[in-house]
Amino acid sequence: MNPAIKISGIHKSFGNLHALKGIDLTIERGEFFALLGPNGAGKSTLISILAGLMKPSSGDIAVMGFDVVNQYQKARQLLGIVPQELVFDPFFNVREMLRFQAGYFGRGPENDAWVDEVLEGLGLADKAKTNMRALSGGMKRRALIAQALAHKPPVIVLDEPTAGVDVELRQMLWEFIKKLNRDGHTIILTTHYLEEAETLCSRVGLMKQGEIVALDSTQNLLNKFAGKSLRLTLGDVSLPSNIQALVRNQDRGIFTFALTDMAQIEFVLSALRNANIKVIDMQLNEADLEDVFLSLVGSHD
Repeated sequence: MNPAIKISGIHKSFGNLHALKGIDLTIERGEFFALLGPNGAGKSTLISILAGLMKPSSGDIAVMGFDVVNQYQKARQLLGIVPQELVFDPFFNVREMLRFQAGYFGRGPENDAWVDEVLEGLGLADKAKTNMRALSGGMKRRALIAQALAHKPPVIVLDEPTAGVDVELRQMLWEFIKKLNRDGHTIILTTHYLEEAETLCSRVGLMKQGEIVALDSTQNLLNKFAGKSLRLTLGDVSLPSNIQALVRNQDRGIFTFALTDMAQIEFVLSALRNANIKVIDMQLNEADLEDVFLSLVGSHD
Protein backbone atom coordinates (compact mmCIF):
# COMPACT_ATOMS: atom_id res chain seq x y z
CA MET A 1 0.00 0.00 0.00
CA ASN A 2 1.38 3.40 -1.00
CA PRO A 3 1.91 5.97 1.78
CA ALA A 4 -0.33 9.02 1.97
CA ILE A 5 2.52 11.34 0.95
CA LYS A 6 5.89 10.37 -0.51
CA ILE A 7 8.39 13.20 -1.04
CA SER A 8 11.68 12.25 -2.69
CA GLY A 9 14.62 14.61 -3.23
CA ILE A 10 12.56 17.77 -3.73
CA HIS A 11 14.55 20.85 -4.69
CA LYS A 12 13.06 24.22 -5.58
CA SER A 13 14.96 27.32 -6.63
CA PHE A 14 13.77 30.83 -7.41
CA GLY A 15 16.68 32.38 -9.25
CA ASN A 16 19.56 32.37 -6.78
CA LEU A 17 17.31 31.42 -3.87
CA HIS A 18 17.46 27.70 -3.07
CA ALA A 19 14.14 27.42 -1.20
CA LEU A 20 14.03 23.62 -0.83
CA LYS A 21 17.23 21.60 -0.56
CA GLY A 22 16.50 17.95 -1.16
CA ILE A 23 13.46 17.21 0.99
CA ASP A 24 12.79 13.53 1.70
CA LEU A 25 9.67 12.73 3.71
CA THR A 26 7.15 9.91 3.95
CA ILE A 27 3.81 10.38 5.71
CA GLU A 28 1.87 7.17 6.26
CA ARG A 29 -1.87 6.78 5.82
CA GLY A 30 -3.80 7.73 8.93
CA GLU A 31 -1.02 9.85 10.47
CA PHE A 32 -1.58 13.18 12.18
CA PHE A 33 1.66 14.89 11.16
CA ALA A 34 2.99 18.36 12.05
CA LEU A 35 5.23 20.24 9.61
CA LEU A 36 6.79 23.05 11.62
CA GLY A 37 9.35 25.76 11.05
CA PRO A 38 9.86 29.53 11.18
CA ASN A 39 8.69 31.85 8.43
CA GLY A 40 10.88 31.34 5.37
CA ALA A 41 11.73 27.73 6.21
CA GLY A 42 10.09 26.44 3.00
CA LYS A 43 6.82 25.00 4.36
CA SER A 44 4.54 27.00 2.06
CA THR A 45 6.71 26.24 -0.96
CA LEU A 46 6.55 22.52 -0.20
CA ILE A 47 2.75 22.67 0.23
CA SER A 48 2.39 24.60 -3.04
CA ILE A 49 4.30 21.86 -4.86
CA LEU A 50 2.20 19.21 -3.15
CA ALA A 51 -0.96 21.01 -4.29
CA GLY A 52 0.31 21.27 -7.87
CA LEU A 53 0.47 25.08 -7.76
CA MET A 54 4.15 25.06 -8.70
CA LYS A 55 6.56 22.51 -10.08
CA PRO A 56 9.71 21.38 -8.27
CA SER A 57 13.10 22.08 -9.77
CA SER A 58 13.82 18.39 -9.25
CA GLY A 59 12.48 15.46 -7.29
CA ASP A 60 9.07 13.81 -6.96
CA ILE A 61 5.98 14.05 -4.76
CA ALA A 62 3.19 11.48 -4.82
CA VAL A 63 -0.20 11.46 -3.07
CA MET A 64 -1.23 7.86 -2.34
CA GLY A 65 0.97 6.72 -5.20
CA PHE A 66 -0.08 9.35 -7.77
CA ASP A 67 2.55 11.84 -8.94
CA VAL A 68 1.44 15.44 -8.39
CA VAL A 69 2.97 16.57 -11.71
CA ASN A 70 2.38 13.72 -14.14
CA GLN A 71 -0.88 12.49 -12.56
CA TYR A 72 -2.09 15.83 -11.26
CA GLN A 73 -5.84 15.30 -11.60
CA LYS A 74 -5.91 12.03 -9.66
CA ALA A 75 -3.45 13.26 -7.02
CA ARG A 76 -5.43 16.47 -6.47
CA GLN A 77 -8.70 14.56 -6.04
CA LEU A 78 -7.16 12.79 -3.07
CA LEU A 79 -6.03 16.02 -1.40
CA GLY A 80 -7.86 18.72 0.51
CA ILE A 81 -5.95 21.90 1.33
CA VAL A 82 -6.99 24.63 3.76
CA PRO A 83 -5.04 27.76 2.73
CA GLN A 84 -3.86 30.56 4.99
CA GLU A 85 -5.57 33.25 2.90
CA LEU A 86 -9.31 34.01 2.95
CA VAL A 87 -10.14 33.43 -0.72
CA PHE A 88 -13.76 32.73 -1.61
CA ASP A 89 -16.38 33.10 -4.35
CA PRO A 90 -18.70 35.97 -3.34
CA PHE A 91 -21.63 34.91 -5.56
CA PHE A 92 -22.72 31.73 -3.75
CA ASN A 93 -24.05 30.78 -0.38
CA VAL A 94 -22.12 28.32 1.77
CA ARG A 95 -23.92 25.16 0.67
CA GLU A 96 -23.73 26.12 -3.02
CA MET A 97 -20.02 26.77 -2.70
CA LEU A 98 -19.44 23.35 -1.14
CA ARG A 99 -21.51 21.58 -3.80
CA PHE A 100 -19.60 23.33 -6.58
CA GLN A 101 -16.30 22.50 -4.89
CA ALA A 102 -17.25 18.83 -4.61
CA GLY A 103 -18.37 18.87 -8.25
CA TYR A 104 -14.93 20.00 -9.37
CA PHE A 105 -13.67 16.65 -8.10
CA GLY A 106 -16.41 14.54 -9.65
CA ARG A 107 -18.74 14.39 -6.63
CA GLY A 108 -22.47 14.66 -7.30
CA PRO A 109 -25.70 14.67 -5.28
CA GLU A 110 -24.61 11.47 -3.51
CA ASN A 111 -22.08 13.66 -1.69
CA ASP A 112 -24.73 15.87 -0.03
CA ALA A 113 -24.82 13.79 3.17
CA TRP A 114 -21.08 14.39 3.59
CA VAL A 115 -21.53 18.13 2.96
CA ASP A 116 -24.18 18.17 5.69
CA GLU A 117 -21.78 16.40 8.07
CA VAL A 118 -19.05 18.94 7.36
CA LEU A 119 -21.45 21.86 7.86
CA GLU A 120 -22.59 20.42 11.17
CA GLY A 121 -19.10 19.53 12.33
CA LEU A 122 -17.82 23.06 11.71
CA GLY A 123 -20.84 24.87 13.14
CA LEU A 124 -22.01 26.12 9.74
CA ALA A 125 -25.37 24.35 9.48
CA ASP A 126 -27.35 27.51 10.30
CA LYS A 127 -25.27 29.50 7.78
CA ALA A 128 -25.73 27.07 4.88
CA LYS A 129 -27.96 29.48 2.92
CA THR A 130 -25.96 32.60 3.80
CA ASN A 131 -23.99 34.31 1.05
CA MET A 132 -20.23 34.11 1.60
CA ARG A 133 -19.94 37.91 1.53
CA ALA A 134 -22.27 38.19 4.52
CA LEU A 135 -20.21 35.94 6.79
CA SER A 136 -17.94 37.25 9.54
CA GLY A 137 -14.21 36.64 9.29
CA GLY A 138 -14.39 33.63 11.60
CA MET A 139 -17.28 32.12 9.66
CA LYS A 140 -15.42 32.66 6.37
CA ARG A 141 -12.51 30.71 7.89
CA ARG A 142 -14.88 27.87 8.79
CA ALA A 143 -16.31 27.90 5.26
CA LEU A 144 -12.83 27.64 3.71
CA ILE A 145 -12.05 24.64 5.91
CA ALA A 146 -15.36 23.10 4.82
CA GLN A 147 -14.49 23.83 1.19
CA ALA A 148 -11.25 21.86 1.47
CA LEU A 149 -13.19 18.91 2.90
CA ALA A 150 -16.18 19.08 0.52
CA HIS A 151 -15.01 16.25 -1.77
CA LYS A 152 -14.12 14.00 1.20
CA PRO A 153 -10.37 13.78 0.50
CA PRO A 154 -8.42 11.06 2.32
CA VAL A 155 -5.43 13.42 2.79
CA ILE A 156 -6.00 16.84 4.37
CA VAL A 157 -3.43 19.67 4.62
CA LEU A 158 -4.19 22.36 7.18
CA ASP A 159 -1.95 25.38 6.55
CA GLU A 160 -2.21 27.60 9.65
CA PRO A 161 -5.96 26.87 9.97
CA THR A 162 -6.44 28.60 13.34
CA ALA A 163 -4.39 31.74 12.71
CA GLY A 164 -6.36 34.69 14.03
CA VAL A 165 -9.52 32.75 14.90
CA ASP A 166 -11.45 32.62 18.15
CA VAL A 167 -11.19 29.92 20.80
CA GLU A 168 -14.62 28.47 19.95
CA LEU A 169 -13.68 27.81 16.32
CA ARG A 170 -10.31 26.40 17.33
CA GLN A 171 -11.91 23.88 19.69
CA MET A 172 -14.68 22.96 17.25
CA LEU A 173 -12.22 22.53 14.40
CA TRP A 174 -9.92 20.25 16.34
CA GLU A 175 -12.76 18.06 17.58
CA PHE A 176 -13.95 17.59 13.99
CA ILE A 177 -10.44 17.06 12.59
CA LYS A 178 -9.62 14.51 15.32
CA LYS A 179 -12.77 12.62 14.35
CA LEU A 180 -11.69 12.63 10.69
CA ASN A 181 -8.29 11.29 11.73
CA ARG A 182 -9.91 8.53 13.80
CA ASP A 183 -11.97 7.65 10.73
CA GLY A 184 -8.77 7.14 8.72
CA HIS A 185 -8.03 10.52 7.13
CA THR A 186 -4.38 11.57 7.00
CA ILE A 187 -3.82 15.05 8.46
CA ILE A 188 -0.82 17.31 7.78
CA LEU A 189 -0.74 20.42 9.94
CA THR A 190 1.39 23.55 9.79
CA THR A 191 0.92 25.92 12.71
CA HIS A 192 2.68 28.50 14.84
CA TYR A 193 0.63 27.33 17.83
CA LEU A 194 3.10 24.70 18.95
CA GLU A 195 0.89 23.51 21.79
CA GLU A 196 -1.63 22.42 19.13
CA ALA A 197 0.99 20.35 17.34
CA GLU A 198 2.19 18.82 20.60
CA THR A 199 -1.34 17.85 21.64
CA LEU A 200 -2.64 16.64 18.28
CA CYS A 201 0.21 15.23 16.23
CA SER A 202 1.91 11.88 16.66
CA ARG A 203 4.94 12.85 14.54
CA VAL A 204 6.75 16.09 13.80
CA GLY A 205 9.01 17.34 11.03
CA LEU A 206 10.97 20.54 11.72
CA MET A 207 12.13 22.63 8.76
CA LYS A 208 14.82 25.28 8.67
CA GLN A 209 16.18 27.08 5.59
CA GLY A 210 14.73 24.58 3.14
CA GLU A 211 15.80 21.44 4.97
CA ILE A 212 14.26 19.05 7.47
CA VAL A 213 16.42 19.31 10.59
CA ALA A 214 14.40 16.94 12.82
CA LEU A 215 11.93 14.15 12.07
CA ASP A 216 10.64 11.93 14.85
CA SER A 217 7.63 11.07 16.95
CA THR A 218 6.45 13.92 19.15
CA GLN A 219 7.21 11.93 22.28
CA ASN A 220 10.74 11.02 21.16
CA LEU A 221 11.52 14.67 20.44
CA LEU A 222 10.24 15.65 23.88
CA ASN A 223 12.25 12.84 25.51
CA LYS A 224 15.45 14.05 23.84
CA PHE A 225 14.91 17.44 25.45
CA ALA A 226 13.75 16.15 28.81
CA GLY A 227 14.32 18.66 31.56
CA LYS A 228 12.87 21.93 32.72
CA SER A 229 12.40 25.28 31.11
CA LEU A 230 12.91 28.36 33.33
CA ARG A 231 11.55 31.57 31.84
CA LEU A 232 12.59 34.77 33.56
CA THR A 233 11.48 38.29 32.76
CA LEU A 234 14.53 40.42 33.47
CA GLY A 235 14.28 43.39 31.14
CA ASP A 236 17.16 44.78 29.11
CA VAL A 237 20.16 43.35 30.98
CA SER A 238 23.45 41.63 30.30
CA LEU A 239 23.62 38.22 31.91
CA PRO A 240 26.55 37.03 34.02
CA SER A 241 28.92 34.94 31.91
CA ASN A 242 28.55 31.84 34.10
CA ILE A 243 24.87 31.34 33.13
CA GLN A 244 24.90 32.48 29.51
CA ALA A 245 25.44 28.94 28.23
CA LEU A 246 22.14 27.85 29.80
CA VAL A 247 20.09 30.36 27.77
CA ARG A 248 18.04 28.70 25.04
CA ASN A 249 16.17 31.78 23.88
CA GLN A 250 16.04 35.53 24.53
CA ASP A 251 13.19 37.77 23.40
CA ARG A 252 12.54 41.35 24.57
CA GLY A 253 13.86 40.89 28.05
CA ILE A 254 12.45 37.39 28.55
CA PHE A 255 15.16 34.73 28.96
CA THR A 256 14.46 31.01 28.64
CA PHE A 257 16.95 28.73 30.40
CA ALA A 258 17.21 25.02 29.61
CA LEU A 259 17.89 23.14 32.82
CA THR A 260 18.59 19.48 33.49
CA ASP A 261 18.04 19.46 37.28
CA MET A 262 16.54 21.52 40.08
CA ALA A 263 19.93 22.60 41.43
CA GLN A 264 20.49 24.70 38.33
CA ILE A 265 17.49 26.85 39.23
CA GLU A 266 19.21 28.11 42.38
CA PHE A 267 22.47 28.45 40.44
CA VAL A 268 20.80 30.79 37.91
CA LEU A 269 18.95 32.81 40.57
CA SER A 270 22.07 33.12 42.71
CA ALA A 271 24.08 34.40 39.75
CA LEU A 272 21.40 37.01 39.05
CA ARG A 273 21.31 38.13 42.70
CA ASN A 274 25.10 38.50 42.76
CA ALA A 275 24.87 40.65 39.63
CA ASN A 276 22.09 42.78 41.19
CA ILE A 277 19.66 41.77 38.42
CA LYS A 278 16.03 41.85 39.52
CA VAL A 279 13.68 39.04 38.47
CA ILE A 280 10.43 40.66 37.33
CA ASP A 281 8.59 37.40 36.67
CA MET A 282 9.44 33.68 36.77
CA GLN A 283 7.86 30.58 35.23
CA LEU A 284 9.05 26.99 35.51
CA ASN A 285 7.79 24.35 33.06
CA GLU A 286 8.60 20.89 31.84
CA ALA A 287 10.26 20.94 28.42
CA ASP A 288 7.69 21.19 25.64
CA LEU A 289 7.62 21.28 21.85
CA GLU A 290 8.40 24.99 21.86
CA ASP A 291 11.65 24.26 23.69
CA VAL A 292 12.51 21.64 21.07
CA PHE A 293 11.62 24.12 18.33
CA LEU A 294 13.76 26.92 19.77
CA SER A 295 16.70 24.61 20.36
CA LEU A 296 16.73 23.21 16.82
CA VAL A 297 15.48 26.17 14.82
CA GLY A 298 16.39 29.09 17.05
CA SER A 299 13.50 31.40 16.16
CA HIS A 300 9.75 31.33 16.22
CA ASP A 301 9.38 33.89 13.39
